[in-house]
Amino acid sequence: MSQYSLRFLWLEKNIGVALDQKVGKMTIPVTEYYFWPRKDAWEELKVNLDSKPWISPSQNVDLLNQTTEVINFWQESDKKVSLKEAREKFSNCLFAGH
Repeated sequence: MSQYSLRFLWLEKNIGVALDQKVGKMTIPVTEYYFWPRKDAWEELKVNLDSKPWISPSQNVDLLNQTTEVINFWQESDKKVSLKEAREKFSNCLFAGH
């Protein structure tokens, strides 16, 4: 999973997830943002990952599992889970928002 990173847009009513590829010190977007709960972001990401044969099945599983963990953590945000806490807990992901 090291050559790919998940990028999250942490919002009050939605969370967006996108995939980036790491190339040297740069990151290149691989997917658009998928927003949950507006749509099933996990399923949309899965379909997109399945369409990319260069991403291995084991990387797909790791990325989707990480997505699930972050979305579940975001759902706890009504308990005042902060963006800072998300960054600390999921240090291998990128976060933006408030």
